[in-house]
Amino acid sequence: MRVLFAGTPEFAAEHLQALLDAPEFEIVGVYTQPDRPAGRGNKLHASAVKQLALKHGLVVEQPLSLRNEEAQAQLARYEADVMVVVAYGLILPQAVLDMPRFGCINVHGSLLPKWRGAAPIQRAIWAGDSESGVAVMQMAAGLDTGPVLYAVSTPIRTDETSATLYQRLAELGPPALVHTLQNLNSLQATAVPQQDSAATYAHKLTKEEAQLNWQLTALELERWVRAFNPWPIAWLTTAAGEVVKIWASHVLDEQTNKSPGTVVRADKHGIAIQTKHGLLVLETLQPAGKKPMAAVDFLNGRSDWFTVGSVLPPSATHES
Repeated sequence: MRVLFAGTPEFAAEHLQALLDAPEFEIVGVYTQPDRPAGRGNKLHASAVKQLALKHGLVVEQPLSLRNEEAQAQLARYEADVMVVVAYGLILPQAVLDMPRFGCINVHGSLLPKWRGAAPIQRAIWAGDSESGVAVMQMAAGLDTGPVLYAVSTPIRTDETSATLYQRLAELGPPALVHTLQNLNSLQATAVPQQDSAATYAHKLTKEEAQLNWQLTALELERWVRAFNPWPIAWLTTAAGEVVKIWASHVLDEQTNKSPGTVVRADKHGIAIQTKHGLLVLETLQPAGKKPMAAVDFLNGRSDWFTVGSVLPPSATHES
């Protein structure tokens, strides 16, 4: 089977490696995002997929768009049986979707139709879902709307962060993709159309959204801390106006008569903040320009940032 692969980050590279390890697939070309400035000095940095492709001597294409005739003509020259798309980052127009003999196949980090869109892993934790998974679907013109060919699921643990769930899905996805391609004819014949009425959308994350909103419950905020780890990292503003990132927290099902945002306790066990319901206990904090540290170490030098009884400013990015 002649496979054209399109993907960009490490998650996609894991899937490309699985195809390279399977002898029945011939990778005829690789599409990935253009090199981007990164790191100190803003030097151009090749994507994880490009680095892997070049290591194996594969041809790499990096168009800015696939909407123009020249880019589509170039893609057609590969005469692929199927195009596999994993976290590529470019929209595929209908002309491209129809080009390969078996169409285009996408690996998506959710149990579709739940969490279509850009941030399915983070949104699943953010919403308190009990499970996530990987869906391999036949691509259609809409956003993650095509029929599901094959899916595998995994529980979301109560201590799950986006980083840990991402890694587990990166392990589940490649064998699911290989299984799908090995059984493509039969799976396409029995593909399950998605029910749009059951769809939810995983909107792209923003740094502004990661500001903790004390008008929510401690349970909700603890999920947010895990969902926004490792990016963009949940954060708050102290009463003194200092921005602090929160890497880990836990919930105390304890209610006081304090207003949401009030610092109830600050000791070696953590910094307890009153929320709409319950206390959110901050365990690992990161002041600007410093590394993440345990609450006890944070308080050793900055106890005045979380004076008991002080009230943290409300979030400017969420409605109460």
